[in-house]
Amino acid sequence: MNQSQYALLFDLDGTLLDTAPDFVKVLNLLLKEEGRAPLADAVIRTTVSSGARALVTLGFNLTESEDDFERLRQRLLALYDQHLAEQTRPFAGIDKLLQFCQNNDWRWGIVTNKPRRFTEPLMAQIALRSNADVIVCPDDVTHTKPHPEPMYLACKKLGIAPQNAIYVGDHQRDIEAGKNAGIRTVAAAYGYVEAHQSVSAWGADFIAQSAEDILPYLTSQLPSR
Repeated sequence: MNQSQYALLFDLDGTLLDTAPDFVKVLNLLLKEEGRAPLADAVIRTTVSSGARALVTLGFNLTESEDDFERLRQRLLALYDQHLAEQTRPFAGIDKLLQFCQNNDWRWGIVTNKPRRFTEPLMAQIALRSNADVIVCPDDVTHTKPHPEPMYLACKKLGIAPQNAIYVGDHQRDIEAGKNAGIRTVAAAYGYVEAHQSVSAWGADFIAQSAEDILPYLTSQLPSR
């Protein structure tokens, strides 16, 4: 079977890229603007994969229906625009995974709940945009993860069967989305996992404690030549 019929797909924040340092910066900038004390890096880091709404809730103890929530969310996103990719880097070991894909004619891509307005420029600044074979954002679908629609779309764009893909993610919804689409899943335990979450309970096919752990799993699951 031609190796181009296989694909490695990633969630973005907390899986492919360590974006937390920039979110730590912008949330604490917003807290400072609002006359509040900064939060510890580790506290913010575990919330990053849950998105801007969760970060506003974390920083200001507000629910989405409360006054000021949307204003604060929009300001957070504006600050993120200004500081996009300042400290963001691929996780250690990602380069080897992408090299594996290149050497073995695998396709690779991203399925993220991060809007395209941030995903595209972020990938361009990290110098990975031109290398990805597919990028699926919430702008492209009706239903976001954990719904399987984004996973199906990525596979369709790549021209591969879902059972020939592997999806890596650091949130329960990532694993659910992959499983719902019939895709093998890898739980990125090295990502932004909240303290109360049990990664082993997500039901992933494999748990990676680091991105380096993923390469042996790839070679064990799908033929490399």
